[in-house]
Amino acid sequence: MTSTPPIAGAARSYAAVDLGATSGRVVVGRVGRGELTLTEVNRFANVPVRLPSGLHWNLPGLFTGILDGLREAARTAPAVTSVGVDTWAVDYGLLDADGALLGIPYHYRDARTATVAPQVRDKAGAQELYTVNGLQHLPFNTVFQLAAARDTAQLAAAEKLLLIPDLLTHWLTGSVGAEVTNASTTGLLDARTGEWSRDLAARIGLDPALLPPLRHPGESAGELLPHIVAATGLAAGTPVVTVASHDTASAVAAVPLTAPGGAYISCGTWSLAGLELPGPVLTEASRAANFTNERGVDGTFRYLRNIMGMWLLEECRRVWAARGEPSELASLLADAARAEPFAAVIDPDAPEFLAPADMPAAIAETCVRTGQRAPASRGALVRCVLESLALAHRRVLRRAAALAGRDITRIHLVGGGSRNDLLCRFTADATGLPVIAGPTEATALGNILVQARADGLVGDLAEMRQLVADTQELRHFEPSGDLRAWDAADARVVTAP
Repeated sequence: MTSTPPIAGAARSYAAVDLGATSGRVVVGRVGRGELTLTEVNRFANVPVRLPSGLHWNLPGLFTGILDGLREAARTAPAVTSVGVDTWAVDYGLLDADGALLGIPYHYRDARTATVAPQVRDKAGAQELYTVNGLQHLPFNTVFQLAAARDTAQLAAAEKLLLIPDLLTHWLTGSVGAEVTNASTTGLLDARTGEWSRDLAARIGLDPALLPPLRHPGESAGELLPHIVAATGLAAGTPVVTVASHDTASAVAAVPLTAPGGAYISCGTWSLAGLELPGPVLTEASRAANFTNERGVDGTFRYLRNIMGMWLLEECRRVWAARGEPSELASLLADAARAEPFAAVIDPDAPEFLAPADMPAAIAETCVRTGQRAPASRGALVRCVLESLALAHRRVLRRAAALAGRDITRIHLVGGGSRNDLLCRFTADATGLPVIAGPTEATALGNILVQARADGLVGDLAEMRQLVADTQELRHFEPSGDLRAWDAADARVVTAP
């Protein structure tokens, strides 16, 4: 491993606001010569609220958690140089002419797009949509959410549309813009030009004037507003830096891809598995395989597929805990390791797993429907989930390599799922490739590193990744066992269309 290139100047501190689908946090990152450390200063739950209009994000509550975290960052860090915000993708808020939020943003798991998405695809043409935006068809993509909102009073009154990280940045700074890595998940960004497709927006009945100016990672989004300074204790004039505001884009920026041949899996609520490429893959074969082309740092493309990830396991644990049944993760994983291999396998992306009230029951019913035995214990069910995720990782990465004309020699598994040794081992065994697990905190690291680069403290993307490789704990899993057993299990999976 080569040494980290010299870093100019003394170590400095940066605050990362990092919101995931189930929790949010504020993290202080310290960056210097051979130094890259994170300290979590506030973590808070992200619990959606079901209102008469549907499922929504509690964005005011999240913003309160952000301010609490920034206040703690100001109290504990020597000096916070800047702030950056990343969140999940696709969801948005609407602003009126005064810049006020119209309503509470919808949650992407709300059912309002279920019937709209096919209508938009039929009207615009699935091939034509893909030629423009290069996106995997997911019913909750922003373009479909906006089609569902057509003719509503909120959309009629709206002057600007801001994705969630851009909305939070607006509340911090008063500025209006759309960061490009997140904009590329909307279905309204032209995959070839990197600009808004105003023609496509007009075709779905959206006023193109709603789309804000685009920003790129590393650009300034403005300074903290005076009342934010007063509420947090951060210094007046503290800049908010536009980071790779889609959390997966931030995570991929911190994947230690220091040599050719690496694929990545960013594993949390979702598993996002794919390759980093210099340009999009917009072929008909790519569209048919339902792969997405999302923008990354420095003009790169994240060529990947979304896979329903640890959501399945966490929902099982939530249901068991609510029933008063054992749900402690370490015990469940120990039971899963002893359970019968390949007793049942499922497709994690089957629509019945998107938002069931009872995930264990949904999995059991799917097993029976596909001619398999329902898992007889919690350990067996957890093993079913993890083996099924490993097989999904294998299918997606093999297909990505074939469609992009690339060879994969190793897999980098980052995010919360990298702490799950059983999942890492199953992924190595299923693919026949070594898995490098970590960093767990890839999203926050990517956020911090883009801020540090904007501050002139680190260099290009390669230098950022080398610093990650040199300073973060990485664990290695070599493939073992009989690959033919995984082949046979994969042949039994009934995949969603």
